[in-house]
Amino acid sequence: MLSRLHPDRWLTGLWRNPDFVKLWGSLTITHFGGQVTFLALPLTAALLLDASPFEVGVLTALEALPFTLFGLFAGVYIDRTRKLPVIIGADVGRALALAVVPVCAWMGMLSMPILYVVGFLVGTGSVIGWPAYQVFMTERVGRENLVEANAKIGVSDSAAQLVGPGLAGALIQWLTAPFAILLDAVCFAVSAIMLRGIPPSATDAPKLASDSVWRDIGEGLTAVWNNRTLRALAWSLAIWQVFRHAYIAVVVLFAARELGFSAGHVGVLFMLAGVGSLAAATAVAPLNARFGFGPTMLAALGGTGAAWLVMGASTGSHWVASLIFGGGLFLLDFTAMTFFINYLTLRQAVTPDRLLGRVTATMIALTVSTAPLGGLAGGWIAEHWGVRTTILLAGMGALLMLPLMAWTSPLAKLARLPGPPEPAVTESVAEEMAS
Repeated sequence: MLSRLHPDRWLTGLWRNPDFVKLWGSLTITHFGGQVTFLALPLTAALLLDASPFEVGVLTALEALPFTLFGLFAGVYIDRTRKLPVIIGADVGRALALAVVPVCAWMGMLSMPILYVVGFLVGTGSVIGWPAYQVFMTERVGRENLVEANAKIGVSDSAAQLVGPGLAGALIQWLTAPFAILLDAVCFAVSAIMLRGIPPSATDAPKLASDSVWRDIGEGLTAVWNNRTLRALAWSLAIWQVFRHAYIAVVVLFAARELGFSAGHVGVLFMLAGVGSLAAATAVAPLNARFGFGPTMLAALGGTGAAWLVMGASTGSHWVASLIFGGGLFLLDFTAMTFFINYLTLRQAVTPDRLLGRVTATMIALTVSTAPLGGLAGGWIAEHWGVRTTILLAGMGALLMLPLMAWTSPLAKLARLPGPPEPAVTESVAEEMAS
């Protein structure tokens, strides 16, 4: 009986890799904290500072703007340096930036310009830290373990979304929104401490790079352009991010002002998004086996548009509106998580080792470069035509772009994940991508 409880029976696969466990743990902690800020930052603007929908849209745009400004340079920087110090530095920087909000609120100095600066600084930490994390994880676990690693990370993100919003809503009700953000700052600090425990490895060495930053940026762009799959994903996700950030700019306002939900009630409803993510993390492998890797991605991306239409249709009594809104949140995160687990795995699998940093950051920069436009557009539409209209337009846009994506990309015929390219076997980028 006791032998069945031995860790060797349930600690299998990457759970036996101490470096991955630390990476997974740090990301899980920051995901929990991020759930608080996702609700607390716009609620601080809307409820405490009485911000207009357009001002909240500006806040959303500034959080995404660093991806547009610095994304391509971040890829070159990541390939030229050791990844772990970059990740730790990004965590510390975001912790300090977020701590400004409760401190200013306590001193009675909080304003929208301060929130704008905080949002921009947090976005800057993310544009550097997130691709560095992805490359570092790939180097430490190996390409053959990418599907397992991304699935485990998907489960942790789902758990954070399952518990985090309820915790966030309770903290916002209890402490008020600005002081609840302090929890996210603490989470980033704890993450940095955890990551310091990862020992150095030979894989941490910077990848070879030219003497020209612009040449390195061009190599990353060329690698994306010469790969039909990456090229199609880049432009289609760039369009989708416009719709997504228009939705992000107004969804908390929609729940709080249009539907009249309290912060605690919003937090509870957003827990349904976590249920959707958790379901997707377990369902993605069977869906890939049944329908194919690429078709599953296409259907999942279209599902996000359907989810926004459901959420935009929320109406009726308090509980009926809650049921519709919560159902839309479940569908949104189920479909989005299904898509992004496959997307991250596909992007990492088709990229040569020496270009991982540049291609990862280049794809992030290209696909999120349009996000500020989405935030501004969402806030402007909400101010002139209403927040419900913004969410409905986002849903229709996501559904309309799906046929074009299926026609111009190889995803519809991609039944299985392509084999990984051979790193450092050929000299040119084109040959490495072709392999």
